[in-house]
Amino acid sequence: MKEKLQSIKEEALKAIESADVPEKLNDVRVRFLGKKGELTAVLKGMKDVAPEDRPKVGQLVNETRAAIEEVMEDTRRKMERAIREEKMKQEVIDVTLPSKKNMVGHRHPNTIALEEVEQIFVGMGYEVVEGPEVEYDLYNFEKLNIPADHPAKDEQDTFYINKDIVLRTQTSPVQARVMEQGKLPIRMIAPGRVFRSDEVDATHSPSFHQVEGLVIDKNISFADLKGTLEVFAKELFGPETKTKFRPHHFPFTEPSAEVDVSCFKCGGKGCRFCKGSGWIEILGCGAVHPHVLEMCGIDPKEYSGFAFGMGLERIALLKYEIDDMRLLYENDIRFLKQF
Repeated sequence: MKEKLQSIKEEALKAIESADVPEKLNDVRVRFLGKKGELTAVLKGMKDVAPEDRPKVGQLVNETRAAIEEVMEDTRRKMERAIREEKMKQEVIDVTLPSKKNMVGHRHPNTIALEEVEQIFVGMGYEVVEGPEVEYDLYNFEKLNIPADHPAKDEQDTFYINKDIVLRTQTSPVQARVMEQGKLPIRMIAPGRVFRSDEVDATHSPSFHQVEGLVIDKNISFADLKGTLEVFAKELFGPETKTKFRPHHFPFTEPSAEVDVSCFKCGGKGCRFCKGSGWIEILGCGAVHPHVLEMCGIDPKEYSGFAFGMGLERIALLKYEIDDMRLLYENDIRFLKQF
């Protein structure tokens, strides 16, 4: 029995020595120390050993197991160390190399400006309403007091699908659609893309965005309009901003006005940004024309209102001091990443 155990030990040590990967070392463990291994087979044969010799044989088996396990564990540590060192050589990292930058996208300057405008008006109790970009001539012109022979229609002449359907020139048709529903009072803004047959230059584009607002209620006056737009200007451009209303004409409002804000760059003193005037034009507005209310099913003797509209690109250009509208749409990452 002693000779057999010695033979098993020598065979196991040779197998361990020849193992060059952890998988082969594990095969040696299973072959000699596993449940069906050679040492386990010796223990199972103890029934054939004389009772007085069993303690001695058991001790020899345990000593053989311990010797094999010790060599095997030592070999495993050396093998793992060698594998780790080789891996480190292959995966060496040069910490002096520049890191790879993760290019994370962000909102477009138009989107940033729109969200700020929406937050201001939502904070004043307005709701944000959207409408179709392909619109009926009826809503885009007729219901806004612009009949077929009106000069303003020539100024806004747009892209026609057919004689009755156009790509909208403004987001005012959304206001007409909401007024038609008859759910009063109304406090809304209508942001969205609009289309006009303009040439592309630093301040014009055939496709751009507007934000238009509408309030309809009892006893609404021009004073309410002025107060609303003053609050808006101070929130958007700073608390020191002043507003100035200049008489103007829009077919769907009477009276109408253009609104200027004091230059937030020079504080109204006059600079290159405001062309020396101290004022910057930002939007048009006015009291809703009684005929517009009538065409949308609202009694002008009981209800009144005001409307205003601004170009979203113009707000973005002013707020971020951009001098060319085309930069917003050229997708130049050098420009866009500044925002």
